Order: sequence, then structure tokens, then C-alpha cells
Amino acid sequence: MDLIKAVNTYEKWIYAILIAMLMIVVIASLVDLAHYLFQALIVETPYLLEQHELVGVLGAFLLVLIGVELLETIKAYFSENAIHVEIVVLLAVIGIARKALVLDPTGMNSTDFGIEMMGIGVAVVCLGAGYAIIKKAGGLTIGLGKQTENERE
Repeated sequence: MDLIKAVNTYEKWIYAILIAMLMIVVIASLVDLAHYLFQALIVETPYLLEQHELVGVLGAFLLVLIGVELLETIKAYFSENAIHVEIVVLLAVIGIARKALVLDPTGMNSTDFGIEMMGIGVAVVCLGAGYAIIKKAGGLTIGLGKQTENERE
């Protein structure tokens, strides 16, 4: 039992370190977003965002949002020893949306771009269906922690 307690303590330390590092990444991403937005709105074209600037700003915004949602997922696991599948699926939806938004078709031919967009479309439909099923079921949590007396019976 001491070994299991040591492994649980080790896991908690790993998650605490991950949370601290992810907080640094989210702050750096937020600073990058603010700098990019300042450059786009004030320096390059005052009070006007061009199309490429808008795509960059929205991509950076979604990147910050992904970081915050990932932080929420790790925090939920750290505090409850459970993975909230709804948050993970939502994180994947945001990631796919970001991929579709920042996809640059200039480096590929039309067939490759079409296949890429079809793949993104299939992923969006599957993730959307999964999210709808999870919401209809009232949320899904995968418990990885210790069982209570009621769960053992």
C-alpha cells in the first residue's frame, strides 16, 4: 500500500507541475495575442484588420482558449481524480475549429486541400455527434480515483 500511496503522490506532483507549466504557456500565448492584436490594429493598418490579420488574431485567440480548457481539464483531474469527457471533446472541437480557421491552402494543390477539408468536416461531425450524445446523457466522467463504499457494493 505504501507503493500505491507513493505513486499517487508522484502523480499529484506531476499534475501540479503540468498545471504550473501550462499556466506559463497560457500567459505567454495571451501576451503573444495582445502583441499581435496591437501590431495589427495600431501599427500596420490603424483600426482595421485585414483578412490575414483577422485569421491570425482568431487563431491566436482559439489557441489561448485551448490552453484555458486544457488547464480546466487538468485541474478537474487534479482535484477530483476524474476525467470529464465533455471537456475533452469540447477541447477537440475547439482544436479542429482552429485548424480549419488557420489552414493555409497556398502550399497545396486543390485535391490535397479538398481532402484536408473533408477530413476536418468528418472530424467536426463526429465530435459534434459525440458531444451531443454526452450532453444528452447528462455528462460523462471517468473516475480514476479511489472507490467509495457505495461504489464497491
